[in-house]
Amino acid sequence: MSAFPVLAVTSGEPAGIGPDICLDLPAAELPCRCVVLGDIQLLKARAQALGKAVQIIEYRPDYTPAQDELEVLHVPLAAPCEAGQLNTANAAYVLQLLDRAYEGIEAGEFAAMVTAPLHKGIINDAGVPFSGHTEYLAEKSGTGQVAMMLAGGGLRVALVTTHLPLKDVSAAIDRPLVESVARILAQELRRKFGIARPNILVTGLNPHAGEGGHLGMEEIEVITPAIENLRAEGMDIHGPYPADTLFQPFMLKGADAVLAMYHDQGLPVLKYASFGKGVNITLGLPFVRTSVDHGTALTLAGSGKADSGSLIVAVDTALAMAQHSQNAV
Repeated sequence: MSAFPVLAVTSGEPAGIGPDICLDLPAAELPCRCVVLGDIQLLKARAQALGKAVQIIEYRPDYTPAQDELEVLHVPLAAPCEAGQLNTANAAYVLQLLDRAYEGIEAGEFAAMVTAPLHKGIINDAGVPFSGHTEYLAEKSGTGQVAMMLAGGGLRVALVTTHLPLKDVSAAIDRPLVESVARILAQELRRKFGIARPNILVTGLNPHAGEGGHLGMEEIEVITPAIENLRAEGMDIHGPYPADTLFQPFMLKGADAVLAMYHDQGLPVLKYASFGKGVNITLGLPFVRTSVDHGTALTLAGSGKADSGSLIVAVDTALAMAQHSQNAV
């Protein structure tokens, strides 16, 4: 058996670019063994259509693959798939990929999980309530609170709230939530990134971090008390800072991560700095899970124009995190 760590890579929505970018894994020459979970005939057909000279073989745990071989743990499609054309019949297939990867994690077969993008809408259209990878894996593993962090371009940005309408964000942010997410962030930076004492900067919610209460009271009533309590626990955490000025080199110098209050407050800056090379990381799970920083890109599927850069970074990041986690035990 290969001495390299074995990582599960789910190929995601079959009509999207997930299968396309997975085909680039052998050429990346990563120091691990990537096992792609997906329909092997779909991957072979997509490789042929794209003219990619990759040797696709069925995964065998006791086999050591050659450098140009792509190992596929075959999970059959429920219905034929055409690039760019969503089909609710294949929604269950996408979830089966996650289920099989999780089973492999639980059994010690895989050291980490990397996920290509899926399409939340088509899963919900199929009648399966689904809000995302993060929530699905948290429920499956019996994990309580988890947190979302994106990394890239020299930045790490975690979020207090994730996929909420903007009108609901303020009501969702309370002191227990801010403290819980901050603790998860600090713990995971220690355990999975090897940072002994993480330095965390926190944004405010409102413009100018509330302008002393003139532009909102969340900073005074929720965020500042949470930070003070965390500092009293010994955490190296500071803020709240106005989000429009925090993301500057002189402010970020020495910081290990930023904790932002909502999705479109923290992520536009990070994606501007690293789009196509960033990685989405779920913090708080009992295993390592990373993902790409983009969606299914249906219009690019099967075109040969999809960029696999984010997937390669996601695998590389998952490998490093898994190794830090092993050393931390």
